[in-house]
Amino acid sequence: MSRSRIARPTEVAALRAVARSARPLPPVPALLAALLEANERRNREGVQLCAHRVVRASEPEVGEA
Repeated sequence: MSRSRIARPTEVAALRAVARSARPLPPVPALLAALLEANERRNREGVQLCAHRVVRASEPEVGEA
C-alpha cells in the first residue's frame, strides 16, 4: 500500500501567497529583547522561535552573499 501526499487546496494557496510577498523581520535588537523575555518566562517555544528569527534576520539568505 503506497502512501502518496495529498495536497489540500488551502495549502497550495498559502504557499503561493507566501512566495509572492516578502515578510520583513523586526530589527535584531527587538528580537533579542523578545528572546530574553521568553527565556525569563521559561517559554521554550518562544525561545526557539526568537532564536531562529534572530539568525534569519542577521544572516544573508543562501546564495545572496
